Amino acid sequence: MTQAMPQPPLQSVPLSPEIVRGVAELEPSARGLVPHRLPAWARAQVPDPQLLMAEGQPSGARIAFRSTATVIELDVLATKRLYPGLPPRPDGVLDLIVDGRLVDQARVTEGDTITIDLATGTSETTRGPVATVRFEGLDPRDKNVELWLPHLETTELVDLRTDAPVEALGDRGRRTWVHHGSSISQGSGADRPTSTWPALAARLGGVDLVNLGLAGSALLDPAVGRVLRDTSADLLSIKMGINVVNADLMRRRAFGPALHGLLDTVRDGHPDIPLLVVTPLHCAIHEDTPGPGAFDLEALAEGRLGFRATGDPADVAAGRLTLGVVREEMARVVAQRSATDPHLHLLDGLSLYGADDAIRLPLPDGLHPDDATHRLVGDRFAAHAFAPAGPFADRS
Repeated sequence: MTQAMPQPPLQSVPLSPEIVRGVAELEPSARGLVPHRLPAWARAQVPDPQLLMAEGQPSGARIAFRSTATVIELDVLATKRLYPGLPPRPDGVLDLIVDGRLVDQARVTEGDTITIDLATGTSETTRGPVATVRFEGLDPRDKNVELWLPHLETTELVDLRTDAPVEALGDRGRRTWVHHGSSISQGSGADRPTSTWPALAARLGGVDLVNLGLAGSALLDPAVGRVLRDTSADLLSIKMGINVVNADLMRRRAFGPALHGLLDTVRDGHPDIPLLVVTPLHCAIHEDTPGPGAFDLEALAEGRLGFRATGDPADVAAGRLTLGVVREEMARVVAQRSATDPHLHLLDGLSLYGADDAIRLPLPDGLHPDDATHRLVGDRFAAHAFAPAGPFADRS
């Protein structure tokens, strides 16, 4: 009778910045490490609950290493948010990528829960257990491993264990692409962390992604501009507009100068790298109608999540912003600056997702794309940006 060979014990692996990529900081917590996509000083300057929630959701972040491991275990503590009256949010997903190929995924169903009453603004936290995700049966050869963290769920890292030593991937000769945008860039509507449009475009372009898509928070904040300035990058893109409109944050008089200011700050740290400014995707509710945006009560009554614009189109003449106005202002600013900045480029977001695309692939909630639309946008962005004559072409 042949006896099975004993399996080597799993060894704990330090969760150091060398293997946790795509984050600005790892903040120690009572049970582990909280990945942050904005550093502490920036969070202190903009203590907005929406921004703090978004930056703490590790979109684009991954644990990356090289190893012969056949078993990987990761203990995580998820924070789930429930909104009474709204459909439940999907559980976070972790994607396991081996040598650039998706080989497995795991869904985190347990964790802490914050129940938020949108009518009163009050919340209640229920503590939950740490969850363990396990991947086994991996090829024992030496390989590059990336474990992509949930893109829309706060996820504390508690412990990583493998059955073989690991080493940081180090410099693979790949360029780093830093991208800033709204919830669409963070990945709202994508089924998993590697199917967000920036993750898809990064894979097609053969670059390493730092995703600073911040749901509800692409608002030209000076602190975010300084983070972009100080983050190491070979390529940089800024997708702006939808949050400025649906937050009804500013008027036309302020938007253009604020965009100039953001680009000035970015260029202070990255004077010569390719910088691509992307205008908003098509969004019918805000094309010609200003914000603020609000929940669609009729959709909620039917058990669906939906959004609507509550502004008056007549106010556009007085400076209220729509997506059409924002695109005009962004094109004007980029045209003015590109006369002296040959590495500054503009991409019309309607070429990534336009009115015709909305007929075939409508936005399910009127604001955010679904997984198929993320694939469309990622494919089109990569085809433009990384083309031989594109702004992100590798000319080394």
